[in-house]
Amino acid sequence: MKCPRCVQKIHRAAGGCPHCGFTLADAEGWFGGMELNLRCLADTAGLLRYGERERVEAALDQFKRRFPQLFVAIYTTTLGEVDALRPFGFWLLNRASFEALPPGTSKAAGILLTIDPESKAAGITFGYLLDPFLEEADTFDCLARAHSHWLEGRYADGMLKALAQLSWVLRKRCRQARRNPARFERKVRPPNPGAERIPPREAPRPASHPPAAHQEEGPP
Repeated sequence: MKCPRCVQKIHRAAGGCPHCGFTLADAEGWFGGMELNLRCLADTAGLLRYGERERVEAALDQFKRRFPQLFVAIYTTTLGEVDALRPFGFWLLNRASFEALPPGTSKAAGILLTIDPESKAAGITFGYLLDPFLEEADTFDCLARAHSHWLEGRYADGMLKALAQLSWVLRKRCRQARRNPARFERKVRPPNPGAERIPPREAPRPASHPPAAHQEEGPP
């Protein structure tokens, strides 16, 4: 995994970053140690216009039907600092309880899209159960698909593009896993038995600079 603060590679079972010392307790000191109850779409920054919330919620429901063992949540905020978005996503996926999920759904099977219009950044954080199926290039592509829409203030359209790309990537991985199951077997255990530690996998991407194009077929 990558440290949410210094972005250096560290062992996913490490209790803290050996480079900068960052731990979940540090994130709790910045953002709070309380448990949060959130909807899977929490537009606290007020980015969605009338009628757009329903479109995004419908896309989230479609994703949940297609991948019932997983869930996606979207959270908009106004942190105002690009460097704060990665630790914030790490903290939020660890601490939040998301409503309307089937009983027993693990946060380790969650994917969190965080958008900060003030700092013009967005990031994707996902749990360790997704380790065999998502790579940094995949989450980067999801953000890249949404990039131009977010620059124009079309936040709902960007969210839909990111969700469509994410769904396409996971469908592709499912096909690959059926052909070669051994490649996707999770080879590491959770950091602590019974504990939720959700390593982030995608750094915030400043919306003021277009990301480089990734040569791969997009969602149908």
